Amino acid sequence: MPRTIQLAARPEPISVVPEETALIVVDMQNAYCSKGGYLDLCGFDVSGAAPVIEETAQVIAACRAAGIPVIFLQNGFSPDLREAPGPHAGSQGAPVWHKSNALKFMRANEAYAGKLITHGTWDHAIVDGLAPQPGDLLVPKARYSGFAGTGLEQLLAARRIRTVLVAGVATNVCVESTIRDAYHREFFPVMVTDATMAAGPGAQEATEFNVQAFFGWLTTGAELRAALRSNG
Repeated sequence: MPRTIQLAARPEPISVVPEETALIVVDMQNAYCSKGGYLDLCGFDVSGAAPVIEETAQVIAACRAAGIPVIFLQNGFSPDLREAPGPHAGSQGAPVWHKSNALKFMRANEAYAGKLITHGTWDHAIVDGLAPQPGDLLVPKARYSGFAGTGLEQLLAARRIRTVLVAGVATNVCVESTIRDAYHREFFPVMVTDATMAAGPGAQEATEFNVQAFFGWLTTGAELRAALRSNG
């Protein structure tokens, strides 16, 4: 029988089977974590990214050592915006064309056209130090949730995953969207709080409240590593 470990979490500890667990690393890209990236250009504070990147690196290393699959989500669009069509005759286009701050910024600032969260650009790339390694999985996406229009659910189901550990950015946008969709697909989501960073004031606390009260569990990188060591 697979061994079950107890993970310290809020609102209560949760039993986790490492063989039925995956780590989802959400959008740890220059766009969301680096000065000069999309979030920074749009006026969001990314000054707290360095400790989040470091904590995420430690969480990834611990999961790899424990044999837990690491799945990177990478958000962005093709240069021709095929995933985010704009308005044309008789159609409003895709909602993301209207709501994506990156797309709106590029339309308003011609010098940045095709440079933000666009495949093949620096902005789209995963930050230095967190590059996927052989054996990791990479899931491209073009919406906030990692489940929207991707094969993520199939990847998890094929590995008989029940618990998803979630780290990354932005806490209140793509992380929370992915956690909500995981919950609605009968996965047990656990957000690693100090390996996440929000976009906007008060947003981290709001998402942590939502997850703890309604959609899943909260833990820290140190608590996760302690639980995984107990499995050794």
